Amino acid sequence: MPASLPARIVLVVGLLGLVVAVANQLTAPSLDPSLERASVLASLLAVVLMVIAALWQRVVPEAAARTALDGEEGCELVEGLPEDLVRELGWGSAMLLSATPAATLLLHDGRRTILRRGVLPGDRPRPDAFAPGAICRQASSRQRAISLVDLRPYPGRGEFDSLLPGLPAVVVQPVGEHGVLLLGGWSARCFSEADLRWIEGWARKLRTQWAPAWRAPADGTDPSPEGAPAPA
Repeated sequence: MPASLPARIVLVVGLLGLVVAVANQLTAPSLDPSLERASVLASLLAVVLMVIAALWQRVVPEAAARTALDGEEGCELVEGLPEDLVRELGWGSAMLLSATPAATLLLHDGRRTILRRGVLPGDRPRPDAFAPGAICRQASSRQRAISLVDLRPYPGRGEFDSLLPGLPAVVVQPVGEHGVLLLGGWSARCFSEADLRWIEGWARKLRTQWAPAWRAPADGTDPSPEGAPAPA
């Protein structure tokens, strides 16, 4: 049973009770004190039921429908990274994709894409196809995550088309001064505060322990533009 159905039943019962109490008061041949007291109590009970229905709907909101994303599962990782970093990227990305509502993940160091994992676009663009735009630069300058809970009405959603077309929600987590970690969700408003803390924690670990290893060379060249096999 959907979470909103019991709340709607309670709301309907409250409305019916209020209507009956008012109708009974208006059609009574005479207004004696006992009838007035009964009408007031019935009206209060109806209002209480409607308030309970409203609070119930807020506490247990109806979950957003999962979006059918056009793509296939896969992983793309640049070559030439230290073996221990490859293991960290494999473990961390698998953790976020399984423990959060993320459907796809991308790690960019400011010059090149280091990792893509999860649902990838069907045409499989090159790993360097994504280019950080205004939203990513804003997250990096503020050094705070930006959670776009619903991309559909957002005018800047085109920045994430190369991540995966049709994503309903995106989290932009800065990693250092120029790097960004992007996660696309399965549905709108799917990332909780706990999910954001998981994402921030892994980004902090990458920034403090692995940034020198996965930063692109100073000349901006990518030594291995082709994707490597998926990390274990």
